[in-house]
Amino acid sequence: MPDLPTPQDAAEAALFTECWDAVLSYADLCTSGAASATELASEAFALGIQEARSAGSGPMRGPTRRVLPVIPLLLTAVRTTAAEWEFAGRGHRLDPDLRLWLNSEKAARYHGMPLQRPIALRGLRDLQEPDAALLWLAEVEALPLTVVARRLGLDPAIISGELAQVRGLFRDRCHRSHLDTPMAAECRSYARLLDAVTRSPSADTPEDLSRHLATCVQCAEAAACLRLQGGGLPSALASGVIGWGGLAYLERRRRAAEVRLGAGRPVAELEAGEPREGANKARLVRNGLLVAAVILSFVALGVSMMPMGGSGHENTASDDADSQPVIDPGSTVASVGTHPSTTPSASGRPTPSDNKATAAPSDKNPDTEPQGTASATASDTPTTSAPAQPPAAASCDVTYDLVGQWNDGFQATVTVTTTKALDNWRVAWSYRDGQQVTQMWDASVAQDGSRVTATAADYNKNVAANGSLTFGFLGTWNNSKNSAPSGFTLNGAACD
Repeated sequence: MPDLPTPQDAAEAALFTECWDAVLSYADLCTSGAASATELASEAFALGIQEARSAGSGPMRGPTRRVLPVIPLLLTAVRTTAAEWEFAGRGHRLDPDLRLWLNSEKAARYHGMPLQRPIALRGLRDLQEPDAALLWLAEVEALPLTVVARRLGLDPAIISGELAQVRGLFRDRCHRSHLDTPMAAECRSYARLLDAVTRSPSADTPEDLSRHLATCVQCAEAAACLRLQGGGLPSALASGVIGWGGLAYLERRRRAAEVRLGAGRPVAELEAGEPREGANKARLVRNGLLVAAVILSFVALGVSMMPMGGSGHENTASDDADSQPVIDPGSTVASVGTHPSTTPSASGRPTPSDNKATAAPSDKNPDTEPQGTASATASDTPTTSAPAQPPAAASCDVTYDLVGQWNDGFQATVTVTTTKALDNWRVAWSYRDGQQVTQMWDASVAQDGSRVTATAADYNKNVAANGSLTFGFLGTWNNSKNSAPSGFTLNGAACD
């Protein structure tokens, strides 16, 4: 695995940190495992940064030219590196659907004649790099405009108007690219009508044009780029620029932005110009509630110490029972480091690490219930004790991979390898630090306290013998550490 490039200055170091998470997120979609994702991301990151430096993109040194912004440039480097893996005999480490796409005509469009390439890719490349970066960060990365303004050094008061102008420029570039594309006579006859219909948000699409868009991929792509209303521009950009997995990447970035910038937004946003008055008031309210809680605690303590007959002993017994842990502390797994794979090193460069922990089953509770809830019962009738049998080997192995982590959230993937063929699956585990799963892909999720259950989707229920299944999710954590879960089970059976 190649070493990541060393940042040339502080601006480039900050850029590396911002871009690594995006590259790793897309590489995870393109590969069949976390280790392969990290390796693919590292190779693509080195390739993309080298290309960006040679083109003089963004804050990097060199003359400014019309090239893709850094993030989409790095994402296309992931796609290019994946294609090199496929044709170099390393395709078994890629997602099977991506391999099919790489060997199809759809992938050939990105490397063929320039006028045959997707219109969104050509339109974004025709913009000046600062305008293209503004459009990508706001539409695809789903960042708030205040954050985009801080990253690009723009005035937050006028960035909304700037974005509207850039959207119009992008539409004009896409319209020109559509007219320059070699097309059939029928497509050219609809070009002017398509331009007029997509300009007006209230215009109805004629029936004949609607039928044509349903059968012509080229014109449908153009319509998605030309229609700025309706919220379809992010999908058009992601699909046209990235290609395979563009929509899945878009969904991941939106979920990540919601978690990072939702209820628990970082203090850096406040420092970017948001008023602190509300935060100070909230802090005063929290402090007042804390003082009230302390006073009530002393009052309750005084009441509990009053002579109340035998109730004091009963309360003590009840408190002892409540103090027992729900999860058996003896059944643990290796704790995942509290620093995400995107944490920059002292030099400012991202240092991706595997951040993996292999889940170990509890020796005391191998069933499907959460640890600590099962109780043993003794038989009243004496029986002849049989010789102790060695425990049966588990039929599944689990790898829990912490992909990334920030101040109040994290992203993780779970990979389960099974020795038995499955026609359906259900994976469950228990958290120790109060983590909550908020979003999950490639499975549906249910959580009851610390116990999380992931159920197969309709399209990935079947798993061959000695095969593996993988799903990912986003979660939140509020304590001082974010350790790996324990007590993994597959369809009720404990896993190693």
